[in-house]
Amino acid sequence: MNNPVIRFVRRDELVSLRNVPPTRTLLEVLREDLGCTGTKEGCNEGDCGACTVVLGEADGQHIKYSAVNSCIRMAHSVDGMALWTAEDLAGTDGTLHPAQQALVNCHGSQCGFCTPGFVMSLFGMYQNHVARGEAVTRELAQHELSGNLCRCTGYRPILDAAQQMAQLPVVRLDEPRLLQKMKLLVPTGKGLEANFSYISPTSLAALLAARATHQDAQLVAGCTDVGLWVNKQHRQFAKVIDVTRVAELRRIEDYPHHIAIGAAVTLSDAFAALVAGRPQLDSFAKRFAGLPVRNSGTLGGNVANGSPIGDSMPLLIALGANVVLMSEHGHRELPLEALYTGYRQNIMRPDEVLAWIKVPKPQAEFSRVYKISKRFEDDISAVCLALSLHLENGRVANASIGAGGVAATPARAVRTEAALTGQPWTQATVQQAMAVLRAEFTPLSDMRASASYRSEVLGNLLQRFWLESQGQQQINLEALSLDTLEASAA
Repeated sequence: MNNPVIRFVRRDELVSLRNVPPTRTLLEVLREDLGCTGTKEGCNEGDCGACTVVLGEADGQHIKYSAVNSCIRMAHSVDGMALWTAEDLAGTDGTLHPAQQALVNCHGSQCGFCTPGFVMSLFGMYQNHVARGEAVTRELAQHELSGNLCRCTGYRPILDAAQQMAQLPVVRLDEPRLLQKMKLLVPTGKGLEANFSYISPTSLAALLAARATHQDAQLVAGCTDVGLWVNKQHRQFAKVIDVTRVAELRRIEDYPHHIAIGAAVTLSDAFAALVAGRPQLDSFAKRFAGLPVRNSGTLGGNVANGSPIGDSMPLLIALGANVVLMSEHGHRELPLEALYTGYRQNIMRPDEVLAWIKVPKPQAEFSRVYKISKRFEDDISAVCLALSLHLENGRVANASIGAGGVAATPARAVRTEAALTGQPWTQATVQQAMAVLRAEFTPLSDMRASASYRSEVLGNLLQRFWLESQGQQQINLEALSLDTLEASAA
């Protein structure tokens, strides 16, 4: 079986690679095929950030820069893009890029193993903010470096470096020239032939035709899960269908009563759309993995994968989201929670793909989502609980609750919703509903939390939701600041 050619721009040159297997990762291609050993292999599962590289895609007359984990990114997925590694940033005369020089100036490296990944995340930050005249705040630096872990230096000098980049002489890329080169690599839907192993359709019709013909192929989007299967479970797939080139599924469409998020929209862009309508989701969106994972993974992939600890599904369930499944024979729409039949199992037919996620626009709701994990950022949830209430005259007109980490699938808390609906929104009602919620699921004990802990936390989060609905704010560590602590101490 043949593999289509991979073409991308690196160091202002066109790179063309042949005979790359469909499940070969970008990190393997960089280190083993191209000799770019500056990009490091750390965890090999998208957690540590040592393998971070930056990808560039044409976005109108500009380039969109995304820091991604190369260890769980399939090499074929970068076809048609621009690529930068840590070896590509210094000038031809050896002058360091501001992302590198600031790290040197601030003593932000010790053992050095994580440094190339930090440099690349800083480079992505530089291109998306500093090069556009925007300031890098401490908060921005913390969020955009959330996918990079350091074992020895500590984060203060690295955060200092992020803020110092703007103080160094500006380095600008020749974007018009780069865009001209990238135009030569515009994907044409190649690989649709039956004898190709990596199929990358560029239209929805071509995707549905490919799925109908190759029902045994592995569907991929950002590969933040499939990459783990390849690296950790040593799974190989003879044929892969990549949905990320499908133009229709890369869009977020706005309708009077809902937004429709295409299955190929990245998590970063999908959460930005959700936060635009519901600003209270901002903190949760930034805690959904590290930025490189959000830049690569897709909302459609997270939903279709159906992991019981996938954080987007409890939120989408609480918001009343539907999914649209499509095939050459038509489409069907159903509530998101009805998609799942068991652990990582769903009702999709072999010729179907998940195409759209439809999320209702906010309608005078009070909604929150809570993520409980051992690390604040870049960690998997032990429990995720999302709640949305519609109150009328002090009573619960409608309750919608999604839960993750407490069952074999992401689930709707149906009994708890029933216990709340029609009742006065009071502490007594909440206390009764807390008992129902704790009894509604039978969670497992694992390395992240015990079953009893998960059940107890479910009820506690409903209590927290009640307190926040009453206007209380300083009830969790996330809301605390040094100013408020000093004020309370005085």
